[in-house]
Amino acid sequence: MFLIYEVCMAANNVHIEMFFDKDSSTFSYVVTDNSIKVAAIIDPVLNYDAAAGMISTTDADNILAYIAAKDLTVAWILETHAHADHLSAAHYLHIKTGAPVAIGEGIRKVQQTFKLVFNLNDDELLAKGDYFDKLFADNERFSIGSVTAQVINTPGHTNDSVSYLIAGNLFVGDSLFMPDSGTARCDFPGGDAHILYRSVQRIYQLPDDTRIFICHDYQPNGRELRYQTSVAEQKTQNIHVKADTPEQEFVQKREARDKTLTVPRLIYPSVQVNIRGGQLPKAEHNGVSYIKIPLKQA
Repeated sequence: MFLIYEVCMAANNVHIEMFFDKDSSTFSYVVTDNSIKVAAIIDPVLNYDAAAGMISTTDADNILAYIAAKDLTVAWILETHAHADHLSAAHYLHIKTGAPVAIGEGIRKVQQTFKLVFNLNDDELLAKGDYFDKLFADNERFSIGSVTAQVINTPGHTNDSVSYLIAGNLFVGDSLFMPDSGTARCDFPGGDAHILYRSVQRIYQLPDDTRIFICHDYQPNGRELRYQTSVAEQKTQNIHVKADTPEQEFVQKREARDKTLTVPRLIYPSVQVNIRGGQLPKAEHNGVSYIKIPLKQA
């Protein structure tokens, strides 16, 4: 409880800037300690044209332009998990800023799972957290300038999902969406609706006025785009799990919903790059990187 109080006291020093990638409906954030102009980048997007096999850095360059305009020093590049719906620009931003790329230590399990899926050898992936500069433990604290941040493990959508609590602001990745969209799916390898339920309960134990910043918004019923909610709003309005929703009710609802969902459009390119911290697969002898797509027969 003291940590939450301590972090909230720094709230007036923190500025949050949102960046939106329309193609993947992804929000990225730059969180800045205004007192000394030190920032963290959260969940940056690498642009990818699947049909053309073309990578570009438009979204990441917009973030870099903002950082340059504000004369910020980047302390961290933070991933909430190895995303399945967009490629990460973390490595590109690491090269440009020198900031370390960090993720939850559960990434080891995700790497181990997808090392088998993509039939990768040890030269390509050891699955020991390689490609990341820092693996955060649950409840670990770190600093963005003078602001203390806390890592909260929130698995269930994936094994490596974490949320970052920064000055009374919680960046939840895919664990929660806006209340009218509910929660993340749990049918990916390593996903578990029971575990996600318990992760959400951890979030609901935070103060009601904790602001929640989500990673995606799919604008149900055509409503306007939203990226910010609160613990109080989630507890009273989330369509999948309110404060008083029993675990089994949520699990039944979540698993039924997951059975109706299609495979994400960019899951294989995304996961293949994101388990490497945003690095592309090693180039082959012709200097070209290739994405593997495992084929299945119906």
